[in-house]
Amino acid sequence: MTVPTGLTSRWIRRHLPVGDPRIRLLCFPHAGGTASFFRSWPKHVPADVEVLSLRYPGREDRLNEPFIDTMEPLADAIAEALPPLLDRPLAFFGHSMGASIAHEVAVRLEARHGFTLHRLMVSARPAPQLLPAYDFDLGNDEALVADVRRLDKNSGAILDDPDLRELVLPAIRADYSLVRGYQPQDVRTVKSPIAAYVGDADPEVSTADVEGWNAVSAAGFRFRVFDGDHFYLVPHEKALVADVAEQLRQD
Repeated sequence: MTVPTGLTSRWIRRHLPVGDPRIRLLCFPHAGGTASFFRSWPKHVPADVEVLSLRYPGREDRLNEPFIDTMEPLADAIAEALPPLLDRPLAFFGHSMGASIAHEVAVRLEARHGFTLHRLMVSARPAPQLLPAYDFDLGNDEALVADVRRLDKNSGAILDDPDLRELVLPAIRADYSLVRGYQPQDVRTVKSPIAAYVGDADPEVSTADVEGWNAVSAAGFRFRVFDGDHFYLVPHEKALVADVAEQLRQD
């Protein structure tokens, strides 16, 4: 079964078509990230798993659309686009900012559609009850660039090129605005199991912050720590996706 056209396809990228998937994995990019970040994941999963990723507005093939820089309307819009995918099991994987968005969308699918994810998988992001008060200076380009460099040592090629930097900075600013403004007042639990991942040398997130996702699931929790920083998932892609695939095989 293919991902439908229209609203759903505007939000969802299919990296490798799977005619009749047993389960779908929808990936949520980090702040400043794009759907193509997960383009190589399909080669690491079984043939009956379809890997999809979110197309946030304002980047890549949605470059001319306005950004959504607050959580509520973004999570609402994504949840509105997903019902055509609910005909079979669905799991989420969200990295950094994407983990919070994935959680909020999972809450909406349960409340509005009675749909429980197979798994909610979160990476390099504190649990919602442990989120700090972020204080980004959104008007200071150099401060934003410095923070991206601090978290992602591989970002230099883009940020050092003036033309590419001008292209990506608006998305970074919009996403940092979302992160700064997202301060949930209570823990919104989900009915699905949660698997959480983090790098042991992450300069932004402690292992205790990520282990706090245990309080968000009513159905079980699994936690794994990798060697590495905030973007541990780049050098450990094969091992991480193997672990994710194992989660997709669980009942």
